[in-house]
Amino acid sequence: MSPISPGLFVLFIASYFILLLMVSYFTTRKVDEQSYFIGNRNSVWYLVAIGMISDSLSGVTFISVPGKVEVASFSYLQTILGYILGYVVIATVLLPLYYNRNLTSIYTYLQQRFGPVTQKTGAMFFILSRLVGAAARLFLVAGVLQLFVFDYYNIPFALSVSIMILLMLVYTYRGGIKTLVWTDAMQSTFLLLAVVLTIFVICRDLNWGLGDLVSNVVSSPHSRTFFWDWKASNFFPKEFFGGMMIAVTMTGLDQNMMQKNLSCRSLKEAQKNIYSFSIMQLVVNVFFLSLGILLYQYLHANNIPMPLTAKGAPATDQVFPLLALQHLGTFASVIFIVGLTAATFSSADSVLTTLTTSFYIDILGYPTDGIDARRKRIKNMIHIGCAVALLLTILLFREFNNDAIIDSVLFLATITYGPMLGLFAFGILNKRPILDYGSLIVCLIAPLLCFFLKQYSAEWLGGYKFGNELLIVNGLFTYIGLWLFSRKKADALPALQ
Repeated sequence: MSPISPGLFVLFIASYFILLLMVSYFTTRKVDEQSYFIGNRNSVWYLVAIGMISDSLSGVTFISVPGKVEVASFSYLQTILGYILGYVVIATVLLPLYYNRNLTSIYTYLQQRFGPVTQKTGAMFFILSRLVGAAARLFLVAGVLQLFVFDYYNIPFALSVSIMILLMLVYTYRGGIKTLVWTDAMQSTFLLLAVVLTIFVICRDLNWGLGDLVSNVVSSPHSRTFFWDWKASNFFPKEFFGGMMIAVTMTGLDQNMMQKNLSCRSLKEAQKNIYSFSIMQLVVNVFFLSLGILLYQYLHANNIPMPLTAKGAPATDQVFPLLALQHLGTFASVIFIVGLTAATFSSADSVLTTLTTSFYIDILGYPTDGIDARRKRIKNMIHIGCAVALLLTILLFREFNNDAIIDSVLFLATITYGPMLGLFAFGILNKRPILDYGSLIVCLIAPLLCFFLKQYSAEWLGGYKFGNELLIVNGLFTYIGLWLFSRKKADALPALQ
């Protein structure tokens, strides 16, 4: 039985959303459509940087990263180190490209470079990936909240999720990016406090000081960071360079992550934001991984049985919720729920605004300036439609209720970023035009090839298992395919010149 009552839980969550609504109110008193799309290009860079912390993490990450320390040690840091190099690429290559072209949707570049079909192809991959990914992550965390409180009040899952999405809709509907810059910064603060305070509670219960904390983390066998088995998925070069490309694609080529960056006052401030964020990302993940070691040491010190899945395997994702909600006391329960809520809703709320932006600009082809009443209604309808689509996708996951299906969906959402990498790399690294429709064909085939590689690589390649480097392979397949559909500039069709 959890030490925090469902009624008290509801009180804290209600207070949390009231705070979000207050922020929304104060940031939307003088807004226009440019506030919604790019915050009038007046966002404070360090607020954007802080907000990107929670935007880059999800509720699943909040639970899973500490839990997986038992089986993966600190190997995830290899990926985070690769992120830093990826953020350098974003700051020095991609941000200047976007700012020099005065872009609101980054996929407008694909239209300028290749044509409208390629622009729509890139946008649809983003929309599909972000919609499915956000829905799957929100579904997994909503399951924790449903079990903990909503079942107690006999509230159906469909209603509880509808309430969550409606609340997100309310505080993002008018302000868009202008509101999200502030709400995400606030939610990042809550997320970081949750991690730090949980570490404090565990150290207090174990009678550890700061020196004990550091020595126990450093001396733990689970603090091993670098791995050198070339066949394994956690081989350092795979994790590092794969992490670099994950950062480039899932941040630099992702409208959801870039739209707030493009709201900064200047290119220089946007670059400061990215560099600051890269350091914060490293520090935050060190805290997450250290928390994982502490969770397992607390588990063993108090002879608490390891939670198991239905098949009897260690349920690492349940360790953090188990201890926070049932063993560490009311204070730990509250900060866990607040941190989980912040991580979940920060990564989901911005999706409504950025999906709306991409659909409005890239799919419908509307400009963001000079919006009349009709286009404003269309924009608002798209925003509501994205919320409904998110809800329906979550309910589909609930209907199937199969972890294997969700894992596959998340994997498919991930590999859709490979074509983005190939498209932008081809556009930036050479001047050859392509047959516009060819990009659609290539971007469908490349992820399919990578799916089969992931499934059968160990059998085909003598035990070799793909890890993060599969993203690079995916981008390479896309690049080669685009080359096959390209022409020398002198030989280009008139429509492509």
